[in-house]
Amino acid sequence: MKKFYIIFSLFFLVSCANQSNDELTIYTSRQPQLLEPILENFYQDTGIKVNLLSGNAQELMERIVAEGKQSKADIFMTVDAGVLWQATDRNIFSKINSFILEDNIPSYLRDPDSQWFGLSKRARTIVYSSDQFSEGDFSSYEDLAHPKWRGKLCLRTSKKVYNRSLMASMIDAYGYDQAKEIVSGWVANLATEVFSNDTNALKAVSSGQCGVTIVNTYYLARLLDDPKYDNLQLFWANQSGRGVHVNISGAGVVKTSKNKENAQKLLEYLSSDSAQDFYASANKEYPVLKEADIANSIKDWGSFIEDDINVSKLGSLQKEAVFLAQEVGYK
Repeated sequence: MKKFYIIFSLFFLVSCANQSNDELTIYTSRQPQLLEPILENFYQDTGIKVNLLSGNAQELMERIVAEGKQSKADIFMTVDAGVLWQATDRNIFSKINSFILEDNIPSYLRDPDSQWFGLSKRARTIVYSSDQFSEGDFSSYEDLAHPKWRGKLCLRTSKKVYNRSLMASMIDAYGYDQAKEIVSGWVANLATEVFSNDTNALKAVSSGQCGVTIVNTYYLARLLDDPKYDNLQLFWANQSGRGVHVNISGAGVVKTSKNKENAQKLLEYLSSDSAQDFYASANKEYPVLKEADIANSIKDWGSFIEDDINVSKLGSLQKEAVFLAQEVGYK
């Protein structure tokens, strides 16, 4: 198992070992620099200090389970509803009763049993090269399985949870057999071997190695800071059907937490208007709170219809998605 490391800002001075009731510890797979400014604001508003223990999501879950009642974790925070569902399946979370969270976060972006809550939305959609195609050439994820895209498609590996969740959403929408037919079409249309990450898939589209891909939008937003990628264009998929696939980053209160009241207070704070403005925009994601501002760098993409499948299904159908990918040779 990889070593874990605790990351403190100057205002996170007290170790977990000496943690008091006015402190919280978050075990998180999110990048600490995305969280530290907002946690400083929370400290200034409430006097509650927050410690961050950062690492791989799967290993953090293993650690929480292994530590049991001795765990210092008050909150587990990660990306992808599939991972949050796994944490629920491993009995890591405690149920939360909060009118604030229920009001701020749409029901489809949180656990049906209120054990975890989405804190930002991650839209996964189509990006194409304007050197090769135009907006009118595209319609849906499913259409990318058509033979007309033979040798034009690039994809990230199916081993990453983002694509597993996308496939899970198609299994829910169409059933296993039809979803399998779609993904099989994707594989037949690949221009090259699958990529380890979205950024490399985008670069392949920009360079002409392929013409179209499916990625999380914030990867595109980061690349567009460089003018050499100006030929990359976003297309909102499935706008005449079920809508764009949306996943989340999110968090829940750990069952063994000794400070559940303040942990809930932090989650409520993260769902608030002022916090949402920063929490989502820090990584060029979309806020879960409708009233919150969207980052300026992604406003030009406009609004979109999103798939309102309850994101917990993206976890419950992960095993079927993995099996489907294996069956069609999607590596």
